[in-house]
Amino acid sequence: MVTGVDFVMLTVADLGRARAFYADVLGLRPGKTWGTGDAAMGAEFETGTVTIALFDCARVGMTHRPGSGAVALRVDDVPAARDALKANGVEFMQELIDSGSCHQAMFADTEGNTLILHHIYGDR
Repeated sequence: MVTGVDFVMLTVADLGRARAFYADVLGLRPGKTWGTGDAAMGAEFETGTVTIALFDCARVGMTHRPGSGAVALRVDDVPAARDALKANGVEFMQELIDSGSCHQAMFADTEGNTLILHHIYGDR
């Protein structure tokens, strides 16, 4: 029945701040914006496999609550990507995790949503 994942949605408290983080710090390619200017309620960013949709929930009367899950972002080299983000002021929750088949490094975006730098080096 399910044939794939089209997007993941993360709620944000400050859409402008979140958009700057995803574009300028993570370097993701901006996609569609829902609304214009100060009336925008959401923005999309392309990862190459799944779209990340940022949603300003206050625009529809909801309260922002960062999710308890996480979005894993595929990178070629977790330590190098972690170092680049650290140079931009990103704080990580711990150093490199090596599961025996992948490397991971967890951090939060400006809105408190957990993101993971992720690279599989072993069998899937």
